Amino acid sequence: MTSTENDAEGTAVPAPVSVGTDRSGPAVVALGGGHGLAATLRAARSYARSITGVVSVGDDGGSSGRLRAEFGVAPPGDVRRCISALATTDTLLARSLEYRFEQGVLTGHPVGNLLLAGLTMMSGHFQEAIDELCRAVGAVGSIYPATMVPVQLLADSDQGTLVGQVTIERASGIRNLRFDPIDPPVADCASRAVREADQVVIGPGSLFTSVLAAAVVPGIRAALQESTGQRVFVANVANEKGMARGFGLAEHVDALADHGVKIDVVVADSSAPPATGVSPTVVRADVAAGDGWGHDPAKLGRVLHQVHLERR
Repeated sequence: MTSTENDAEGTAVPAPVSVGTDRSGPAVVALGGGHGLAATLRAARSYARSITGVVSVGDDGGSSGRLRAEFGVAPPGDVRRCISALATTDTLLARSLEYRFEQGVLTGHPVGNLLLAGLTMMSGHFQEAIDELCRAVGAVGSIYPATMVPVQLLADSDQGTLVGQVTIERASGIRNLRFDPIDPPVADCASRAVREADQVVIGPGSLFTSVLAAAVVPGIRAALQESTGQRVFVANVANEKGMARGFGLAEHVDALADHGVKIDVVVADSSAPPATGVSPTVVRADVAAGDGWGHDPAKLGRVLHQVHLERR
């Protein structure tokens, strides 16, 4: 799973899922980007009493990259997916967020990206644009960018320093992910949500350009370290094609640790190969979608809920 928008995707928005009605359920924060974070947010709707998404804004490819380069706005694509995942209204607007233009100068742009870009330019604030679109589609939760400004992802590899999300995503042997600016500002609401969450779900998604791109932001990482909530890493169902080629579960967990991201529990699909040397508790369960690539939100929600209950 990647946070870029180069891959073709359908325009249909999945049917809304009712938010959890058990007021004793956990306050859940999901960290990451791309399709993986959207799946986690859909999963949380089945059991959480409150939901917050903290989304990477390091994307520089596809529609997001074009809007970022042309207008100087934060890349909207991953945020758009999260808003779609939390939408409750069955309006034309909610259904249109994922519609992608197929011809003309707007080819490749989803409607939701253009709306977020336009609202940002009108208001001058990306968060205000997010909040407005969330209200318009009845989103059952809060969405915050992981940083208050767009960031450039940097990483080291055997070929030297890599710059940019797309470049990193296509490489292998990646290590030492960091940001330009080095310590980007984080909204108080985002860091507080992480610190106070009952459960923080990290992933699934591309290890460096989605998962770590949110979790390693210094302000977010500090909040994670201070959190007394349960920190769950959701491993990918299928291994990635580029940057983490050859990475198994143990290597993913090691990369999180190398970047100062502490986790308590790992959720892995039952089809994943056995992992040795993984210190956090590993919960194996059937969480795969029918395509064998992504996660089924209903299955993942049941497992995450059970993982939370067993901690209490």
